Amino acid sequence: MSQMPELPPLGLYIHLPWCVRKCPYCDFNSHELRTGVPEKAYVEALLADLDFELSNPAIKDRALQTLFIGGGTPSLFSEQSIENLLAGVKSRIACTEEMEVTLEANPGTFECGRYLGYREAGVNRLSIGVQSFHSESLAQIGRIHGQDEVLQAIASVHESGFESFNLDLMCGLPGQTLEMARADVRMAIEAKPDHISYYQLTLEPNTPFYRQPPEAMPADDPAAAIQLEGRRLLERAGYRQYEVSAYARQNKSCRHNLNYWRFGDYIGIGAGAHGKLTTVSPWQVERRWRTRGPGEYLRLAGSAAALSGQNRLSAKDLFIEFMMNALRLKDGFGAALFVQRTGLDESYLWDRLRQPLEQGLLVREGGVIGTSESGWLFLDDVIAGLI
Repeated sequence: MSQMPELPPLGLYIHLPWCVRKCPYCDFNSHELRTGVPEKAYVEALLADLDFELSNPAIKDRALQTLFIGGGTPSLFSEQSIENLLAGVKSRIACTEEMEVTLEANPGTFECGRYLGYREAGVNRLSIGVQSFHSESLAQIGRIHGQDEVLQAIASVHESGFESFNLDLMCGLPGQTLEMARADVRMAIEAKPDHISYYQLTLEPNTPFYRQPPEAMPADDPAAAIQLEGRRLLERAGYRQYEVSAYARQNKSCRHNLNYWRFGDYIGIGAGAHGKLTTVSPWQVERRWRTRGPGEYLRLAGSAAALSGQNRLSAKDLFIEFMMNALRLKDGFGAALFVQRTGLDESYLWDRLRQPLEQGLLVREGGVIGTSESGWLFLDDVIAGLI
């Protein structure tokens, strides 16, 4: 290591694990509600968990730049609970004035009535899980909202005064035609979000859809055509693709997710949450993650017993994890960023990229590395080759 790198930006991820009903394609740590949400107890557990994390010397004198509340369905929590949570965070750790605070929300009638309260509580960015504007498509993927709820949610976002919001939109849905997909993208654009996440439905292991795929899933070629058409419409409307599944208007990229893709640091609290922290002296990067069960987490939060595992990354781990994240960025990454975020020498990078560069899968312009056109189309294969 030629010189001591600087610490990366710091974010905070907070996981709220409950949903009204778990979607059959979802492989996140989410749990169907059996009774009411234990909001007060869970917020207290989260803050106790944060206190435990803040005892880590790796966080000393650092300020949060982004905060993301994900799930599950965070919008099942009341405005007061979110306000208490954010106030508790801000009383414990320094936060930058321009901190991005995102909350994931579903477009249910009940949840969208809370949007104004979330903004007043300190949330400045919403991410709405629309997935589709077609009620029949939503029903086929197990969503409990329809088109009417989606349109109402979008109206509520604007009425609540949010200047920044994201819409999650899926393509390659069961029975989806090219024209249906076009209509979804056009309606998303008409909603005027500053960010759209556009991604294909995938059948993840350990999900009901993986065990029993839905009927009428588009074949590979039609699914690829749908995705390419969506990208064309988004880019024509001023949404630039800056990551594999993320499109944004100018200067409106999601800062929290950019921190992930640039191999930044983040604290993770909540059931099943993962975190990554860097220390400089001695240089090391460590990941650790919480127990997944909400009940067990409620009992153990605030102590080391709530940790399900931790791992100090080796040089090989650092290289692989950095590449898996940074190559998702359309603009690639600088070699200087690799050194800064991994603590490894630049020569370590070039030694391992020689082959994909010679194959034309990656391109190098000065100190910036990114995928070629063919490398972008076959990104999973490029990353698999590096691993």
